[in-house]
Amino acid sequence: MIYVIDHNDSFTHNVVHQFALFDRVECDNYNEISEKKIQQASTIVFSPGPGSPKDYPITSKIYKRFKGKKKMIGICLGFQHILFCEGGKIIEQKKIYHGFQSNIKVVNDKSLFQKGKIFKVGRYHSLKLQEPFKSNNFEITMRCLNSKVAMAFENQKEKI
Repeated sequence: MIYVIDHNDSFTHNVVHQFALFDRVECDNYNEISEKKIQQASTIVFSPGPGSPKDYPITSKIYKRFKGKKKMIGICLGFQHILFCEGGKIIEQKKIYHGFQSNIKVVNDKSLFQKGKIFKVGRYHSLKLQEPFKSNNFEITMRCLNSKVAMAFENQKEKI
């Protein structure tokens, strides 16, 4: 079962429908997280949402508790949240990307996707990872073609 933690974002329901193509999905609001469902889940998804990772301390606790024990995926705020928990600094971008389309490029052979492949994506974020970001286990796997902002990462060892 995939357990999605909804950080109060309407896009979360699109995410739930996509994951439902692969497995049973349970989704709860950040303020109503179910310990039982977390325990039953094989994968935890941290959804998009407003604000910054600092605004969601329970998500940080869940990440730290289950890191290396369950597969985890972070989308938008969830992506930033994982990097924040790993010591990354999340900062405001000079340009806010709400409703913009950008090309992102796969930059790493270890990625789920083929290196060099380019995707068009919709962007709705004003924060980014401050680089350089040093980590023994996390590798940036996709970047925005124009701004070079990190858009995806992997930790294959811990299935993140």
